[in-house]
Amino acid sequence: MELRQLRYFVAVAEELNFGRAAGRLLIAGPSLSQQIKALERDLGVRLFDRDRRSVSLTPAGATLLADARALLERADELRHRARRLSGSEPVRLGYVNWLPPDLGARTAAVAQVHLDAWVAPSHTQAARVADGGLDLAVCWVRAADLAERGLRAQLIGADRLYAVATGHDTGDVSARETAILLDDDVTSWSSWNVYAEELAARTGARAVRISDGGITGPAFFDHVRRCRRPVINSPKGQAAPLPPDLVRRRIVAPEVYWTWSLVWRRGEDRTSVLDVVEALRADGHFGIHDPGSWLPEDDPHRRRRL
Repeated sequence: MELRQLRYFVAVAEELNFGRAAGRLLIAGPSLSQQIKALERDLGVRLFDRDRRSVSLTPAGATLLADARALLERADELRHRARRLSGSEPVRLGYVNWLPPDLGARTAAVAQVHLDAWVAPSHTQAARVADGGLDLAVCWVRAADLAERGLRAQLIGADRLYAVATGHDTGDVSARETAILLDDDVTSWSSWNVYAEELAARTGARAVRISDGGITGPAFFDHVRRCRRPVINSPKGQAAPLPPDLVRRRIVAPEVYWTWSLVWRRGEDRTSVLDVVEALRADGHFGIHDPGSWLPEDDPHRRRRL
């Protein structure tokens, strides 16, 4: 008895027509009939009653069909697991808007990395890793998120945030003289809102609540024009070109940082995933431990501050 014969048996049982089953299996009709007869000989039972007009399962065939499907499923699971162990299965990586610029060069030698097409907020990507929808994600997380979701994280990048303002003054601005936007859409901006609320509470920046999705894009620039203070730009807006009537200003006292973590499931044992984690390990601290820098209290990388 061979696995392919079991697949032939299941196909005929589902189609109850040898011609359709042969077409589905991409084999010749006579060959399919011969393989079913060989399987019946090996098992010692007749699986089908057939004549020129119809095909039906015998009682024995109906009983063995569930066992055949279960065996095929287990065989598929074995192949899938073997591919995972060999590293031939792609490692699924999700992200928000930032990735290491040399991602491909650093991971090419250790695994095939598949970038997930669904670009989602940090809290969503972390949840997808936890539930198995992704193998890895680059996102912002808190230590509480890691504990709650059973994840691990390593620092692989950081953005120093700046403020956007009207006028021509491009000098430094203290955090307490800035404003920071919080959006009512918690589905899209949950992570940013948590970060922004703590930043406002710790530094004296003014929290401004909005409901139009204006954390980024043209709506953000409109909020800057209406606000009397420079407005802190989110990580998603850091690389966006500014309109000619607005300027960028560095934030000091403190310098404000947003960290990017590579997250994976605690207990992950697949070599391909762990090899990617190791390949993306970063040596530096990206300025987050410099005197005068600021991170949220629950940032998982803050505890390593020198």
